[in-house]
Amino acid sequence: MSQNKNTSELKSVLKQSKKLFFTIGLFSFLINILMLVPPIYMLQIYDRVLSSKSKDTLFMLTLIVVVLFITMALLEIIRSKILIKIGNRIDNNLSNRIFDSLFQLEKVNPNKASSSYISNLTQMRQFLTGSGVFAFFDAPWITIYLLILFLFHPMFGYFALFTIFILLIITLVNEITTKQKINIATVDNLSSNNYLDSSLKNADVVNTMGMKKDIKYIWQKKYYSFLRAQNDASDSASVWTNLSKNFRLLAQSLILGLGAYLAIDQEITPGMMIAASIILGRTLAPLDLIISSWRHFITYRSSYKRIESLLHDFPKKEQLTSIPITKAELLLENMVLTPPLGDAPTIKGISLQINEGDVVAIIGNSGAGKSTLVKGILDIWPISEGKVKIDNIDIQLLNKEEIGSSIGYLPQDIELFEGTISQNISRFKELNSDKVIKAAKIAGVHEMIVKFPKGYDSSIGSGGTKLSGGQRQRIGLARAIYNNPRLIILDEPNSNLDKAGEEALLNCIKVLKENLTTVLIITHKENILEITNKIAILEDGTLKEFNETNIILNNIDFFNLDDGNNERS
Repeated sequence: MSQNKNTSELKSVLKQSKKLFFTIGLFSFLINILMLVPPIYMLQIYDRVLSSKSKDTLFMLTLIVVVLFITMALLEIIRSKILIKIGNRIDNNLSNRIFDSLFQLEKVNPNKASSSYISNLTQMRQFLTGSGVFAFFDAPWITIYLLILFLFHPMFGYFALFTIFILLIITLVNEITTKQKINIATVDNLSSNNYLDSSLKNADVVNTMGMKKDIKYIWQKKYYSFLRAQNDASDSASVWTNLSKNFRLLAQSLILGLGAYLAIDQEITPGMMIAASIILGRTLAPLDLIISSWRHFITYRSSYKRIESLLHDFPKKEQLTSIPITKAELLLENMVLTPPLGDAPTIKGISLQINEGDVVAIIGNSGAGKSTLVKGILDIWPISEGKVKIDNIDIQLLNKEEIGSSIGYLPQDIELFEGTISQNISRFKELNSDKVIKAAKIAGVHEMIVKFPKGYDSSIGSGGTKLSGGQRQRIGLARAIYNNPRLIILDEPNSNLDKAGEEALLNCIKVLKENLTTVLIITHKENILEITNKIAILEDGTLKEFNETNIILNNIDFFNLDDGNNERS
């Protein structure tokens, strides 16, 4: 579906359901016509049946009314089902887009993305499938009901207009007094939840260092701020909602009094008096429903704007042409990278070429830009200037989903996912046991895995919490080399390893080297350098030196390059 430049993606998604909305409008039209059945029935009872005392007329009228009410019930059920279908369609169209956009948001603004956007989508769907939306379809019928009241007697019409005027004022005041409070509550709730999530990720530090009381104090300030704003909004909304409800009930009673007065003067019949009260109730019902659901509508509007902003900032990317990587050769051309939210470049114009099959160590002092460099190479963080090419193709032109199997990455902070060991190693793709076991054996972790009660089918818990740091790192290494990727980048791959793990890592890199896999290793330990053929030295974001390993080691003191974590083999 083509999208006009001036039309937001979210509006376009809603427009895809316009035929269903039209159907709801048609059903609402029929339902509101049938809503005239009760007053017409009462009119006939008072003015025809009671005067004629005809039981046959009463029986036929009642039978017709029952059939019409059953029809109205069926129409309302179908109308509700259509709304649910619309909600599901919107969810299906947007949930995947929001998911993808959140990963783009995290790329440019780390720690900003959260599942709250999915909650916003849920709030939108709940409003669109709730009773509040019917008020907007029923509102046009207010004019029809008013016209009928005027036909009964002008005094009925003017009384209804006065009542509507008062209810509209209540609606406006409700909007003014609750909108800002609900917006504040939404922002405070996000801040409170994000702070709690961040604290829970560091629960070990919080508990060990006696920080829980102070962390809880800060969280409570945020949380109670949210509660106060929410309570203020709820209190304000409840006042105006109850005032509207009671005023509507009062108006329906007063119109009976007005009808009685007119009936005494024989300006209307007693049946018109009862029918007018019923019709006034139908006239005011949409307004009452709008007021009672106004808080939900404001929440819907806030969620709508938040999702619309996300989708606007991160539009759907066009499908890139499939370009396979045939040669794992890296070429950096004057690469400049400023970390997300950073003020100054961390990588300052680095150019180098890494040939296929090279095993390159990237070393340098802490803060020299080593991890930032590989994040730029992998397009985890967008580069500011220059180009990164793989197989002489700009990485920006490559489909990440398709080339993902050609790249292996072991980050400094190992993140595993809830599932089994085999699922994590296979990157949650269709399970191939032979490839999983092969990767585990090359990574030297097979013997460790088979000692678990369920072996490869062992659950690792959320984030790999059931494993030690070393175990997570070794399984992460197996994941990185799964399915023989052409390019592998290892960021501090031995930071959590014991002696056996170190030996397994060295053996793994040797196998990769024999298979002519291009490997980049960020390391602080000298023993890994023995199996590399090139070394790149970074200093303050620039490439100080890049040469053969033996040449580099003969000309530098490795111990002066870092912070004391180095170990000689």
